[in-house]
Amino acid sequence: MTFSQPVPALPVHSVVEAQHYYQEKLGFDIAWHNVEGRIGAVSHGTCALFFREVDGDVAPCVLWVFVADVDDAFAELSDRGAEVVEFPEDKPWGLRQFTVRDLHGHLYHFHCDL
Repeated sequence: MTFSQPVPALPVHSVVEAQHYYQEKLGFDIAWHNVEGRIGAVSHGTCALFFREVDGDVAPCVLWVFVADVDDAFAELSDRGAEVVEFPEDKPWGLRQFTVRDLHGHLYHFHCDL
């Protein structure tokens, strides 16, 4: 048996709003939206994310995203206006990483091995 990467279904208030945010601030492509099902998706390379509309509070998630070059990714996302909450830094656990937060509070640790 072989597994591939899991696709999280992140809780959001509006799939359309989340898709546009991810397109503008993080460089994702809008993949699809099922209005009746209150679910949609975005993708960037081999990274895919689902958005699931919820009523009430959104519990933020933490995701780790591998990138080939942390500093290049940081420069691109910074230029797009992503909310950076932690700047690129070499970590004692053997990763170089930075962190951004989306409009729902979900955190993304972009990282590569040192």
